[in-house]
Amino acid sequence: MTNQDLINIATEFGTPVYVYDAESIKEQYGKLKNSFSDNTRFFYACKALTNINILKYVNQLGADLDCVSINEVKLGLKAGFEPERILFTPNCVDLAEIEEAMAHKVHINIDNISILEQFGNKYGNSYPIFIRVNPHIYAGGNHKISTGHIDSKFGISIHQMRHIERVMKSTNILVEGLHMHTGSEIKDADVFLQGLEIMFELSEHFPDLKYIDMGSGFKVPYQKDDMETDVQTLGKKVEKVFTSFLKESGKDLQLWFEPGKYLVSKSGHFLVKANVIKQTTATVFVGVNSGFNHLIRPMFYDSYHIIENLSNPNGPERIYTVVGNICETDTFAWDRKINEVRETDIIVFRNAGAYGYEMSSNFNSRLKPAEVFYIDGKAHLIRKRDEFEDLLKNQIEVL
Repeated sequence: MTNQDLINIATEFGTPVYVYDAESIKEQYGKLKNSFSDNTRFFYACKALTNINILKYVNQLGADLDCVSINEVKLGLKAGFEPERILFTPNCVDLAEIEEAMAHKVHINIDNISILEQFGNKYGNSYPIFIRVNPHIYAGGNHKISTGHIDSKFGISIHQMRHIERVMKSTNILVEGLHMHTGSEIKDADVFLQGLEIMFELSEHFPDLKYIDMGSGFKVPYQKDDMETDVQTLGKKVEKVFTSFLKESGKDLQLWFEPGKYLVSKSGHFLVKANVIKQTTATVFVGVNSGFNHLIRPMFYDSYHIIENLSNPNGPERIYTVVGNICETDTFAWDRKINEVRETDIIVFRNAGAYGYEMSSNFNSRLKPAEVFYIDGKAHLIRKRDEFEDLLKNQIEVL
């Protein structure tokens, strides 16, 4: 997909608009499939982007699905995923949501002792489950996206193994999978090997084990000189230690990963329009027709997105601070070099496919943007832009 394609999309569908390139998703999935053994399955962590068209496309590629809410499970089923290809990994939900997932016959991952006990006392070994453990490995590009450290709310501590064993013994619960996830944007790929060693040790406590799930955290580059996880090298290292473990232990296990951002982040381009150029005593602002209500990552995670001027790509570079139209401190980038921006120019944020639209809101009573899927050389509208009536559709007037 070229910059001219993006300009054409902005012209046809207006801005702000999220654009997803199918070929990029296909390429990222291909990298994973070609880097790991046939004994490895990849479950798309759909919390990154749940548009039904993206789910259907990922399904067509052959990926399975990782869900963190019961509604993601329902979306996955609607997109055509068979229950056996869906893993439900919720956090801090009650037993009722677990039971609803059971009704859909998907894999279920339990991450706390309380629900494990409730489930075991009620269902025993009638429904096999996964257990999510906290490996106490600190990993991830930001403390807000590190999930395996000692103070994380995610998973059951590996130091509570005796407690897990007591629940298994007293309720006869059937554990067929072990799961861990240490965080996102992991720069040191050897973190996965460290995690695998922990999983190998834990596996001795689970005689009915079939699956080891390592979560994800594969890094994608956000800056021009940024790194991407070398999945080819990682795949070779993982295959070596995993094959060796299976041979020594005599176990027959599958290895699972849950790529989310890795599959869809690079596919996403967020297009906005420059509303105003505003100069103060020290700063030149580019004010755009969007804000952190549409793309919250820079404000929430201090994340970096490459920003380019599609309308004036050969203009002289100038220093700008790019801000939104929200009535809060609403900054996408400070002191960024961008080709000269004029009012009405089309600006693109790269690498916006993951946690962009998915985390958007109607803050300030602003409307959510449209979404477009670019596939086989054609742009398709896959979500209409909000209209004013959408702000009122669930409100009940009593005055």
